[in-house]
This record gives sequence, C-alpha cells and structure tokens, in this order.
Amino acid sequence: MQQQPQKERIILGIDPGTAVMGYGLIKETGSKIELISLGIVKIPPGDDHMIKLQRIFEKTVALIDNYHPDTLAIEAPFYGKNIQVMLKLGRAQGTAIAAALSRNIPVNEYSPRKIKQSITGNGNATKEQVAAMLQRLLNFKETPEFLDATDGLAVAVCHSFQKITTGRGSKITYSGWESFVKDNTQRVASPLKIKKPL
Repeated sequence: MQQQPQKERIILGIDPGTAVMGYGLIKETGSKIELISLGIVKIPPGDDHMIKLQRIFEKTVALIDNYHPDTLAIEAPFYGKNIQVMLKLGRAQGTAIAAALSRNIPVNEYSPRKIKQSITGNGNATKEQVAAMLQRLLNFKETPEFLDATDGLAVAVCHSFQKITTGRGSKITYSGWESFVKDNTQRVASPLKIKKPL
C-alpha cells in the first residue's frame, strides 16, 4: 500500500513594530518543521506614522509574494500602560494583517504569553530564552542581530504547534484556508450579495 505524501505548509510569523518588524518563515511537513528564513524590516525613523505603515504593508506583501506562505501568524500587541504606544502597535499589526488579507492569506493572532508558553513552556520567558529554544528546535546557529527576528519566528512556530480540535476530540490540521473551508462548509459564512444602488 502506497503511503500518502505528507502535507506541507509554509507559515509566515510576524512580530509587528513601529521601529523594527521581525519575521520568520517555516515549512511544516507533517509534524516536522524547518526554518526557511528569518529577519527584520527596519522601519524608517521619523514622525510620519503613515509612511511607516506603508513600509510595513509593502514589506509584508513582498514577503508573501516571495515565499507564498499558506498562512500568517501574528503577535497581538502587548497591553501596556502607554496608550499611544498601544495605538501605534495596533496600527502596525492591522497593516500587516491587511497586507495578508489583500493576498487572500488567512491570519491567526497569538498573545505574547501564548507564544512564549508554546515555545519554552513558560509564559514569562525572556526574548533570549525564546531565541535559544528556537535555535535548538530548528537547528540554526546564527544569532540574529535583533531579537525581533526570533520573535517573528516564534509566532510561526507557535502557530505550527496549534491544532484545530474538532468536537469529537480528534485533532485535524489544515494546509490552508481552502482545505479548511472544504471540510467545514457549515462553519463558513456564505459571501454577501451586494445590491446595486437604485
């Protein structure tokens, strides 16, 4: 009997920021994951927040067009005391999400605590501890110039570790939005019919 080929999917992870955006890409084959790429996008300094958002959008689209990920995993903004920082981070995150949606890439969001917990087993782990665990897990030695790169990679790995659990208790993974829709037609809303104005 011939073995079924294992499904592959590419996951893009992004740690949004207004000064530096970290990203990581992994390829998942069955239960195995391997590193494709990780790095940072430096956002130009200056007061014009809209230009920063434009750069985040363009760079996210470029990553998608270059690597053709099946899904985007993104870190949710950390709830801090500074409302202005929260607002800017929320905009940066929303811009990266919009870039993915413009290319019909499904998006999943994870809290910083959930990401740390899934990588290290400790929701309060430091960035350095997360980076060290990822180096062991994915077998790479280079220490990235910025920990934002390993933060982006951590989001992708966190998403890979999540499994969609059905009501029957079994775990099913989907290679992308299309395969999920095919198996879950009852859970997906039908497209809206837009009426033309009179």
